[in-house]
Amino acid sequence: MYEQKNLAKGNVAKQLIIFAIPFIISNVIQTIYSVADMIIVGQFNGTASMSGVNIGGQVTNLILNVAVGISTGGTIMIAQSVGAEKTKQLSRIIGTLLTTLFTVAVVMTAVMLIFKDGILRLIQTPAESFSEASVYLVVTSLGTIFIFGYNALSAIMRGMGDSKSPLYFVTIACFTNIVLDLLLVGGFHQGAFGAAIATVISQAISMLLCVIYLKRKNFVFDFSLSSFRIHKEHLASLLKLGIPLTVQNLISNFSFLFMTALVNGMGVTASAAVGAVGKYNGFAILPAIAMNAAISAMVAQNIGAEKNDRAIKTMLTGMGISYLITITIFALTRLFPQQVLRMFSNDPELIEVGIPYLFAFCYDYLLVPAAFSMMGFFVGTGHTTFSLICNILTAIVMRVPMAYLLSKVVGLGLPGVGYAVPLGSATTILICLWFFFSGRWKKRTVKLENN
Repeated sequence: MYEQKNLAKGNVAKQLIIFAIPFIISNVIQTIYSVADMIIVGQFNGTASMSGVNIGGQVTNLILNVAVGISTGGTIMIAQSVGAEKTKQLSRIIGTLLTTLFTVAVVMTAVMLIFKDGILRLIQTPAESFSEASVYLVVTSLGTIFIFGYNALSAIMRGMGDSKSPLYFVTIACFTNIVLDLLLVGGFHQGAFGAAIATVISQAISMLLCVIYLKRKNFVFDFSLSSFRIHKEHLASLLKLGIPLTVQNLISNFSFLFMTALVNGMGVTASAAVGAVGKYNGFAILPAIAMNAAISAMVAQNIGAEKNDRAIKTMLTGMGISYLITITIFALTRLFPQQVLRMFSNDPELIEVGIPYLFAFCYDYLLVPAAFSMMGFFVGTGHTTFSLICNILTAIVMRVPMAYLLSKVVGLGLPGVGYAVPLGSATTILICLWFFFSGRWKKRTVKLENN
């Protein structure tokens, strides 16, 4: 029998650590999953393929961010229901979430297939890597339904206080992806095409195994065709929470795509260097990302149980844990930049170009624990519209203009693009502090049904 866990009870630090550890491990594995493409392609197929995977992956993140945004809205609804011990509505919430996501997945697949080349031209994809980026996008777009399905199921389980089960399935996906990468990219030299095939197959296997596992555990949702229905009352709440998060994720992704476009104009080596740093950055900030997700789910359950003080303690505890890890990563990055970049490529020119960019970018590691923990807190309280506004101010008003000004106007080049990232995180912290001390986060946004 599948059991949900109430995170609104017990010692806060102990509950958060136990809940967050599988998140952190999952994020490590998921980042390995992503980095495997870049490392294996870089070692076996060269700079052009490496750039193509980076650029194609950036655009694919547009799809992923839609799935994550809507799924997180579902997590909040589920977690607040569990915290309030009002669980009879869970099957209807899950059915609404999955049906909505599958519908959106079909639409997103069509949109990406139609406009992929236009998008790649818009972000100034280098000619040498255009075909590789294009084929990567085609394959990953066709696998959209698996990307959405896996993220939705993980979000549902985490909202119910289960962070261990998603860990099992991301481990399966990562292992499958690496084996297929070595076979298709390393063995058959299929470049970006092979990397994309490996990614889609691994996501599909992970999602299907997850469904089988939940059915055997007598999960609250039975996965029968008749259960895949949209319930209007839950759809309204899902969209109210999920749309701001989706738009927020897309805006953040677009801001990084703009930065990618700036870098693409500097040549294929700069593009590949930024791709390598980006993949490393996935490791560097994953403790903060994992804690953000853990804080959101745990805060949501405590808000549902009307325990505001416990929700605040959850945020502060998570922030402290994140800083212990991330400050260490910052120090190691500053001490061993060449070794970091050599994990991805031995190209001397790439390493020379990449080190100043990495040095500028890594100041973000001193800021993301605070920024991500506070944002996770506000998402858990259901204030996703504030989260959206904060992201717009951070990305559109600060990160994008500063990337252009520092790189082009001031003349810092690639490092200027790197400095724009920590400036964006500093802006997030200032806005979040204002919202927290204003007390506006205490207003309830999710309506819970009576059992």
